[in-house]
Amino acid sequence: MNHLLTALAATVGDAEDLEGLARPLLELMETVTGLESTYLTTIDLDRGVQHVLYARNSKAMQIPEGLTVPWGDTLCKRALEEGRAYTGDVAACWGDSEAAQALGIQTYLSQPVRVLDGSVYGTLCAASDAKVQIQPDVLRVVGLFARLVAHQIDSEREMKRLKCLTADLTVHALTDPLTGIANRRGIMDRLERMLDRARREHGTVMVAFVDLDGFKRINDQHGHEAGDLFLCQMAKKLSESIRANDVLGRYGGDEFVIVTGAGDAKAFSRRIEQATTGRFITSQTVIDYAGASVGVAIASPDDASAHTLLSRADGAMYASKLARKQAVLNP
Repeated sequence: MNHLLTALAATVGDAEDLEGLARPLLELMETVTGLESTYLTTIDLDRGVQHVLYARNSKAMQIPEGLTVPWGDTLCKRALEEGRAYTGDVAACWGDSEAAQALGIQTYLSQPVRVLDGSVYGTLCAASDAKVQIQPDVLRVVGLFARLVAHQIDSEREMKRLKCLTADLTVHALTDPLTGIANRRGIMDRLERMLDRARREHGTVMVAFVDLDGFKRINDQHGHEAGDLFLCQMAKKLSESIRANDVLGRYGGDEFVIVTGAGDAKAFSRRIEQATTGRFITSQTVIDYAGASVGVAIASPDDASAHTLLSRADGAMYASKLARKQAVLNP
């Protein structure tokens, strides 16, 4: 018994995943039951099948790992329905089982693996082609093994759920809820990474700062709902005008930022200005928009951070805005 406890403690302590726990447990099951085939199964009630996930076979009888059989003809189903964890005479109990006949099973032991929500994940089983007497304390040990397997499954499911939740929260934290593009934090995160990569690979990063001239007037004249729709449509048009690897984000209320790699700054600026110019239909409102002010900055060795590069792009945008105003005043 001390040897068993020592081996069990080592198995549980060393296991990093379900397979890492199940395989040593199957070996221990062989030791404590004296049955030469031990295996862990999963049950898919929707498909009506049972699948042998992991198996250990030490003698002539073989329960193939990866085997999938119809659930209705399995000994596990009969054992669960009858509450019979063990029999040393399968032919007398379940002589009509084709699977048992094909495999030559005479002694059979099964414990359900019940996960936290109460459902049966599968079974932990042992079988032999000889008649073997199993004592009640052995059944209790195998029941403990099944609970350890269930605990591992629950732990892995919870870990997966938490990873998905963390990923969702990360996406949410970096995304503008109105337009669905990156928010300010998302822009800064991607820009810093692009700058780091450019330094390592001696590449270039170019940033465009986009300000929607007259956006306050749109809100005042047509209402905030129309203004929100206008922003969403603008985000869509900007997204369609950039490359797949470029980064588009909403930096503030009516400000957008686009980050790209090497290219012609003037051509880049013109392309963005053209994308923001045109007719926008928001609800029942038609807005003929004259385009945004765009400022472009290219990273230099002095741009130690994303903030520095954005600041230069912001300055270029204000210079563009001033030039646009002067062109209106002095046609």
